[in-house]
Amino acid sequence: MEQNTLKRRKIGLTGVDKALSFGGYTLICPLTSDTTHLVDIDGHEVHSWKLPGRIGRHARILPNGNLAVNTIDPDRENIFPFFNKYGGGVMSELSPTGKIVRQHRDKYGHHDAYHYPDGSGRILYTSLEALTAEESANVIGGVPGSEIDGITHTDVIKEVDAQGNLLWSWRVSESLPRDLFPLQPHYTREHYPLINGVTPLADGNILASLRSVSHVIIIERSTGRIIWDLGPEVLAQQHNATELPNGNILIFDNGAFRTGESVQFTRAIEVDRATKEIVWEYRDKSQMVYFFTPFMGSAQRLANGNTLLCESAFGRVFEVTREGKVVWEYVNEWFEEYSDEVTRKMFPGESNALFRAYRYSEEEIPWLKEKLEREGRSGAKANGVNGVNRVNGVH
Repeated sequence: MEQNTLKRRKIGLTGVDKALSFGGYTLICPLTSDTTHLVDIDGHEVHSWKLPGRIGRHARILPNGNLAVNTIDPDRENIFPFFNKYGGGVMSELSPTGKIVRQHRDKYGHHDAYHYPDGSGRILYTSLEALTAEESANVIGGVPGSEIDGITHTDVIKEVDAQGNLLWSWRVSESLPRDLFPLQPHYTREHYPLINGVTPLADGNILASLRSVSHVIIIERSTGRIIWDLGPEVLAQQHNATELPNGNILIFDNGAFRTGESVQFTRAIEVDRATKEIVWEYRDKSQMVYFFTPFMGSAQRLANGNTLLCESAFGRVFEVTREGKVVWEYVNEWFEEYSDEVTRKMFPGESNALFRAYRYSEEEIPWLKEKLEREGRSGAKANGVNGVNRVNGVH
């Protein structure tokens, strides 16, 4: 009998309502693998990329059709056990055939890397630096004594040009008030505050998600000041904060150790930036616990108003309407064990986990239509009725 619990359940496409779905193609990046897959609305793979290494977190398709991806640096320094799992460090742009167009390396890079869509080659990403033992002791909260050899690593947001030259940076060690952003009590003190997402806003400022303190902040690029903040009174270990065309902020709110709740559940929320009010929310309508991932996850607003959600720990990707109706669901069918021993001990057995998933229309992948026609497949049929719409907010 199959011993993997998820495999005993249905994997691949579980259902689709093509009349209500955005359609298009979904990018699937299994965290245990060195291959990224593009699947159509019927759950069929239409393309794949062989990567320079195991996926660091996720990948995106750029406007020129190339793949931007963060992979694990095989020569990285394993500064603490979890860094084996989420440390990236090799930020590449790949052609559709997998050829490396450009690459930037930072052995302390982790979680997010935003490749600017303007063709400049600029990358905004998260990195780490070690505090001194004295500075580490000044970090507030977390599990006492859980530093690594008395040292806490803190985040640095960096922007580099196509040649790897540093254009801008923001250091937690200098700019994040410890008293206002304490580690929550269940978090180890090895990594503070664990920035899991960075993206530039339309006004040029920087939106960042700080997981282990349950805050989403906006950093004023010109001064480094924090000019907007949403904290644990609303959020719980959130991921993937992004700006919508209307200026609101879309957030994947994981819900682990949620304040004031005895039941843990995940939700996606749209927050009005001016008032900080939640103006849209999705949680599972039948049972809250049916949608829950304690770590990772993503929410992407599509051009037709639907939202694509990634329930990361279970490899589940699904699309919901504004009213909360599920119109497409796919469970990652690619399972593997983690290749390195340290991560395999922490997460044993086969996994189909994803960090994020992204949806694209056919017109956003300029080489795909020709490929499908060459292979005797119709892009329109594979893409669904709404596939010609463009996606909003995808980088």
